[in-house]
Amino acid sequence: MTSVAARAAEEANGAGNHVDFDLHGIVGIRVLDARPADVATLTRQLGPLRSPLKREPDVTVRFVDELPEQSPMTYAGWPDCAATDDAFYLLRGRDGVAARTRLPVEAIGERCDIVCERRAGHVPHLLAVVNMTALRRGVLPLHASAFLHHGKGVLVTGWSKGGKTEVLLAFAARGAHYVGDEWIYLTPDGLMHGVPEPIRLWGWQLEQLPELRAQLPSLTRARLRALPAVATSVAGLAERLGGLPASALRRTAPLVRRQANVQIPPARLFGEDALALHGRVDHVLFVASHDRDEIVVEPTSGASIAARMRSSLEEERGPLLQVYRQFRFLFPGGRCAAIDEAPAREHRLLEQHLAALPAHVVRHPYPVELARLVDPVEAVLDAGP
Repeated sequence: MTSVAARAAEEANGAGNHVDFDLHGIVGIRVLDARPADVATLTRQLGPLRSPLKREPDVTVRFVDELPEQSPMTYAGWPDCAATDDAFYLLRGRDGVAARTRLPVEAIGERCDIVCERRAGHVPHLLAVVNMTALRRGVLPLHASAFLHHGKGVLVTGWSKGGKTEVLLAFAARGAHYVGDEWIYLTPDGLMHGVPEPIRLWGWQLEQLPELRAQLPSLTRARLRALPAVATSVAGLAERLGGLPASALRRTAPLVRRQANVQIPPARLFGEDALALHGRVDHVLFVASHDRDEIVVEPTSGASIAARMRSSLEEERGPLLQVYRQFRFLFPGGRCAAIDEAPAREHRLLEQHLAALPAHVVRHPYPVELARLVDPVEAVLDAGP
């Protein structure tokens, strides 16, 4: 794989104009020979973090119209990925479109140079690469949301779809300042840092935000109303049919339902003045849905939350781990230190950041009425140190 690294270095040295993204000084990403559409692609994935780097980038991305044909290629999990003698390729882009990305898996966490065909629509696993790079530098990427409320920094974490965004939305409606949603970066100085990437909102959430919903284009509102009903109809039809048609319909219904959302930049959702992006962590909430109607808030230990989140972070890393297994199948001697060391690093940093914090578990029905979340949670935040 040495020739790939050399080829990537030659491409970087020959680059013309470039655009940089800087994740709060933690990870630097450079788009080589950047076109406006390329910059827009990275902005959708990383948020509006454009800033000139005063250091060498940790990750470089070059978009090309077509990667040169390479042969022979050996597949792993066809048609997902393949390899030549010296390079590993992902073969699918956004929404499964056929597009190739040259990803040096062994370099993730170090200087990682990625080449991606433009028709891919995004850079596959880019955020996972960024997170592995941050982790190797002693920064913990945590699947969480965060906000500042009454002078306190609140970190909200839990399993995917557990209610993190709902708590953020509820408190933002009461004047809280947005730090981040989806991924929060915890640094050794005790600070948390967020990314102003678009927030995915579902129809039931928008029903509780009528002013925002009214601002959406009429076609978007119609789509949000129609898709859940279409998914229900498809699922019902699958129950009445048999054989292959029913199997295809059962797979289609969840795909249709997952389209019933809209992505909105936090500046539009909360207002520019409400974007903090940084803060100190004073309290941690662990959120989860349950099978009762009431909202229950109970004290817990930060160490307990740290132990739970080890499994959550492993789950979030799952798609990258699948790629890593395919890479190692194709290159039996290939290793990536950042991926191999990730569980141990996460364990240590979770304990370091969360174990001593005041903490509560918040259990709620799903879907939840957003306004109901505030008072019981606010009571424990205000009562804390």
